[in-house]
Amino acid sequence: MQDDAIKAASSIDASRLLESIQTLAKFGARDDGGVDRPALSAIDIDARRHLIERAVALGCTVRTDACANLFFRREGLEDLPPVMTGSHIDTQPTGGKLDGCYGVLAGFECLAALNDAGIPTRRPFEVVAWTNEEGTRFQPGAMGSSAFVDPALLDRYKEAKDGDGITLGAALAAHRDAFSSLETRASQDAHAFIELHIEQGPLLELADIPLGVVTGIQGVRWYAVHCKGAAAHAGTTPMHARHDAMTLAVAVRAEISALAHQLGRDDTRITFGRWTVLPNSINTIASDVTFTVDFRHPDASVLDAFDTQLNACIERHAATHEALFTHPPVTFAPLVVRRVAEACNALSSPSMNITSGAFHDAMYLAKHCPTAMLFVPSRGGISHNPLEATDDDHLVLGTRALAHCLVRLCNEAP
Repeated sequence: MQDDAIKAASSIDASRLLESIQTLAKFGARDDGGVDRPALSAIDIDARRHLIERAVALGCTVRTDACANLFFRREGLEDLPPVMTGSHIDTQPTGGKLDGCYGVLAGFECLAALNDAGIPTRRPFEVVAWTNEEGTRFQPGAMGSSAFVDPALLDRYKEAKDGDGITLGAALAAHRDAFSSLETRASQDAHAFIELHIEQGPLLELADIPLGVVTGIQGVRWYAVHCKGAAAHAGTTPMHARHDAMTLAVAVRAEISALAHQLGRDDTRITFGRWTVLPNSINTIASDVTFTVDFRHPDASVLDAFDTQLNACIERHAATHEALFTHPPVTFAPLVVRRVAEACNALSSPSMNITSGAFHDAMYLAKHCPTAMLFVPSRGGISHNPLEATDDDHLVLGTRALAHCLVRLCNEAP
């Protein structure tokens, strides 16, 4: 089995992998070299058709489910729960060629490499393309993977509307019409899931290390903070007589930032990304300011302490706030993490343990089956950007490590 894992890794075809990335990037290609491929759009349907045709040519069966996730299956020697890999192919409006797409295409390359090497596996092997991970057309993100794990979510998701008023339910119906011959995946069973992804940050590149063994994903808190004042004339109202919502908001923001850094120290990630100011006039004192808080940390106790101190801060300043989203930290399965580390060692590649700062479909799969992730470096730490790039050698190495992991996992006993 170990020999088969090395053989599979050695059978990865670098040219075929890199060409597949360029081919998929043509679906929704932008003039600046980026990609704009919204989930379940006409362009996404065309890209999915391309993947289906390629999977069939590789001898795979293709199935879908109620949230339009696509499952490309290579049968195993035994009727056992499959090992899954994959990611997503929808992009940001000004996205790059790799975010999500690399994980799906690396899975396809592993399918092709196993065929080329004539390697059977005990368990079936499935590559999956999850629906609407980015959440740019329909909110929230990661709809496909979360609904796979918890199908009850889909009823609420179907009501979500895009900017043109089209519901997810209508988009799913259009997908069914486009691929009416696809069978429905009969069950949700899975032996393990591993997601290969670009890091989307600078840590691997800064350390000059080509592979990241991802041990978990940071937890998150999203809030909207509301500060009220009174609109008045900027030229006639003395400073001491003002009730300036922006002055209050800036003070609250500074205090929240300070408590986040005090609590979380080096692992703190805090962002105040969206600001709404009313009346938003150059010569009028602000009457209302709303800003968002995105706080992330790998320690659940720090997240809880942040909640408590944020509440106290808001109360002290007579502001208000609402929770928008919360998710606990995710710790990946030690067995699958170990398989990733073993693959790096088998390929004589340096690696480092890393906690993901971004959300991924693996965050939800971890609730369902043993899960882990593997990162390759992002040049300059850039992602969600047409400049997103990873060195070719790193893309190939990551795929070789993935192939090694998949064979080991696929040959595990029931």
